[in-house]
Amino acid sequence: MMYSSYYDSPVGRLLLASDGISLTGLWIAGQKYYADTISGAICEKNDLPVLVRTREWLDRYFAGQKPETTELPLAPAGSSFRQMVWQILCEIPSGQVWTYGDIAKMAAHKLGKKTMSAQAVGGAVGHNPISIIIPCHRVVGTNGSLTGYAGGLDVKIRLLELEGADVSKLFLPKEGKAL
Repeated sequence: MMYSSYYDSPVGRLLLASDGISLTGLWIAGQKYYADTISGAICEKNDLPVLVRTREWLDRYFAGQKPETTELPLAPAGSSFRQMVWQILCEIPSGQVWTYGDIAKMAAHKLGKKTMSAQAVGGAVGHNPISIIIPCHRVVGTNGSLTGYAGGLDVKIRLLELEGADVSKLFLPKEGKAL
């Protein structure tokens, strides 16, 4: 059985999902791949301890604090490659951004390879089922472009600003101008 709860955040309504022990999903309403890792029956259960802790984590995050990803038991569903990329994402400090290329180099090193495709990393980043907490919004293109965020680029910018990231050198790819 899967369990869910909702959280009304400054970036939209969030759906939280759990297997009863760990957080398995967190999606922003309307995002790409919304709830795509949920299969079978799901029951809303607002008092489930892991979901209560997740809402408390989000309260602190949206209040401008920097709660650690390690404070919550996370169990995102995905291949071993995706799991590795998501673990690397958890290493990105709050308020900083890394590039897909940076993550590809780290992934290649972990796999004992010379190189890794940034596009393969991008696919894993894009399918992250625990948005915000596994911070895929902290990943940008090599040239500083704000590419691909399943929750929308406006949400990505708001999350980075909330964390105090310097977004002045980042730009929207279609417009080609700094924020």
